[in-house]
Amino acid sequence: PTGNAKNFEATTIQAAMAVTTTHAEIGCIVHGNSYRNPNLMADIARTIDHLSGGRFILGIGSGYLKEDYDEYGYEYGTAKSRLLDLKRDLPIIKARFEKLNPKPLRKIPIMVASMGEGIGMRIVAEHADIWHVYGTLEKVQQKSEVLAELCKEIGRDPNEIEHATYYVPHLMQDAKDNDLYALVKLGITHIMATTVGPNFDLGHFHELLQWRKNLAQ
Repeated sequence: PTGNAKNFEATTIQAAMAVTTTHAEIGCIVHGNSYRNPNLMADIARTIDHLSGGRFILGIGSGYLKEDYDEYGYEYGTAKSRLLDLKRDLPIIKARFEKLNPKPLRKIPIMVASMGEGIGMRIVAEHADIWHVYGTLEKVQQKSEVLAELCKEIGRDPNEIEHATYYVPHLMQDAKDNDLYALVKLGITHIMATTVGPNFDLGHFHELLQWRKNLAQ
């Protein structure tokens, strides 16, 4: 969290969501990898997966908010070192999933948020089930093309990786009438609205629901 805004710990909030909902998949964009031991993160994810009946998505990234690192005493390192830590830790998380008893109810989808073409997107190509990308339609298209090439380099079908993004209308000014389908045509299958408290504005969320309803008609 930025500044001193009121907030709670992320994994416990998701566990609470898991037992008070019945349909929606649950996850966050995204856990900072540096905040938790990777074996522990896998165990937390498995537990929330069971609490939710198999609806948990593990969102994870290399971490960036120095304020958190300073406040909690985590080693900040550099952008590169944090990415290399993520590259090291994702196989550990996956391996721990297989060792846990009981195992997760399903193959827990791993969402990776990274757009750096040097290391981060290579991690996406190697490990992600879902990739979170953010920006204008032009940037989303450019980054998607890069990811497809990286997948081909390692022999992975890029279509195996679902694409996710935020719905931010002002970034879609080059799309006619903020046409959300422009994102779909770029391969985006998860479109998320965001809001900030304390006065939560759910306008964009309702726009997305109406758009989805219109698609089904």
